[in-house]
Amino acid sequence: MSRLITAARDTAARIDAATPAHRDRAVDALRAFAVAGVVLGHWLVTALVADGRTLRAASPLQHLPWLAPVSWAFQTLAVFFLVGGHVATRSYASARERGVPYRRWLHARLARLFGPVVAVLGLWTVVTLTLLLSDAEYATVRTLVKLALSPMWFLLVFAALTAATPLVSRLHPLWPLAVVLHVDVLRFGFGAPDGLGWLNLAAGWLVPYTLGAAWTRGELESRRPGWVLLGGGTAATAALVAWAGYPAAMVGVPGAEVSNLNPPTLAAVTFGLAQCGLALLLRDRLRRAMRRPLAWAVVALVNLSAMTVFLWHQTALMATTATLLPAGPLPGLHTVPDGLGWVAARLPWLMVFALALAVCGAAFRTWEQGGGRRRRVRPSRVVRAHRPMTERTPHV
Repeated sequence: MSRLITAARDTAARIDAATPAHRDRAVDALRAFAVAGVVLGHWLVTALVADGRTLRAASPLQHLPWLAPVSWAFQTLAVFFLVGGHVATRSYASARERGVPYRRWLHARLARLFGPVVAVLGLWTVVTLTLLLSDAEYATVRTLVKLALSPMWFLLVFAALTAATPLVSRLHPLWPLAVVLHVDVLRFGFGAPDGLGWLNLAAGWLVPYTLGAAWTRGELESRRPGWVLLGGGTAATAALVAWAGYPAAMVGVPGAEVSNLNPPTLAAVTFGLAQCGLALLLRDRLRRAMRRPLAWAVVALVNLSAMTVFLWHQTALMATTATLLPAGPLPGLHTVPDGLGWVAARLPWLMVFALALAVCGAAFRTWEQGGGRRRRVRPSRVVRAHRPMTERTPHV
């Protein structure tokens, strides 16, 4: 055990030493936090219940709605879009300084997003065909495929916002926020078609993305914007839930009449503003915490495999559930999530899901580095520089 601890410390020390002093480690810490929040949130609120030969999706929030506040800690997508907007606008500004054409810049960024997708789609195409040919229940196949591919919507939205970075880099966040407000007023106040809400899929996530651009411009460096976002977002969300009838859960709940995420509602956006405010306020503390080699090594490793973790975490959950199905209905894995007993039984399974995810990561992480092509590629680097816009040194 002491050798393992020593080896871990040595590795952490090497990663720490290889990281440039000017790197803003808080950016990477926030990204790692956002990815971890999404993964743990899905593992805690997504249940696959065995009903004869059929597996159906369920959620403890269906049976225990008073647990809705738990979703507030794990619905961290706004933080991801905040960091994404910040990093993309810096990267694009650096590319322009170095004379890199927009098309080349965009291709490089999207390749890192969609490279790992090929492996996911390939595996699930084979799994789907195998299940259908083996006469598996169609409802089970549909449930599994829907859960496995659900992270793809995020990539499509993120890719669209990345492509629009030159256009939205100076857009004030109040403009997309106003779109979300008007869409919700029309939907819930005047009975407009629900399809109108899908405008919020772009506008809703554009709010934190443009906040990230404002961060790049240096407009959010003081603590005052963070407190305004945290206080205003919290108050607005509480008012919308308490008096406007918005759901308290910030994640989708099967069977619910209204979801705060599909598509994003005004409550989800104001909640995201509060999260972004908290993230901005924590930057200095995170920078200090990331000076510890072990803490920084963990964050760096998560960032290196962020897309692999994000895309494969649902597959890890389903592989574990399906593999152990012959052992009978196991508490917290195959049973109905209708009580605190299920929650207590679920917690130990998180480690099993993490091990399954590690196996997926070991098998498919090369796709994140180079799309699985057999050629020399520039590997993902933990030591990319996050520099203030006033510096003229190229972003690498």
